[in-house]
Amino acid sequence: MTQSGIRDGSGDTEEHGLLVPVFDDDGAPFFAYAARGELRVQTCAGCAEPRFPPRPCCPHCQSFESEWIRTSGRGRIWSYVVPHPPLLPAYAAQAPYNVILVELVDAPRIRLVGNLVAAADAALDSVDPARIRINAPVRAVFHQAADGVVVVRWVLERP
Repeated sequence: MTQSGIRDGSGDTEEHGLLVPVFDDDGAPFFAYAARGELRVQTCAGCAEPRFPPRPCCPHCQSFESEWIRTSGRGRIWSYVVPHPPLLPAYAAQAPYNVILVELVDAPRIRLVGNLVAAADAALDSVDPARIRINAPVRAVFHQAADGVVVVRWVLERP
C-alpha cells in the first residue's frame, strides 16, 4: 500500500484466500470512488467517450485528458460463467459461484466483470446460478475487501 492507501502491487493480494485487485495509477481512481460508494468510469475530456479499463490515452481521439464520470450504477448481465470446479483452490469453499459481465446502462460499450451476490457483503455463492439470466437488470453494490480495498459487486434489481 502507498501512503495514500492505494495498493501498489507489492503486498498481499488475497482476502481469506480470495483475490483482491492490484491496481496501477490509471485504475486507482476507480477504486477510490468505489470506496466512497460511487461507480465512476474514466471518460475522455476531448471526445467524451467513456473507457474501461482506465488508461492514459483515449483510443478514439488519442487525447491524454480525462475525467471520472459518475454512473447510475445500473446495468444488465451481458454474459456469465459458473466455474465447475473453481479455477483457484481458495474459491472451492464458495463454489458454485458466478462471474458476470455487466454492460452499463449509462455507457453501453463499457462492460465490467464482477459477481452477482444477494447483498454487498454476501458470499460469492449467495445467488443460485439458476437465477442468472442474460439481460437481467442489476445494480452496483460495494464490498469492503482486504486492506481497505472496495470492490464492485452486483445485485439483481428485481430479486
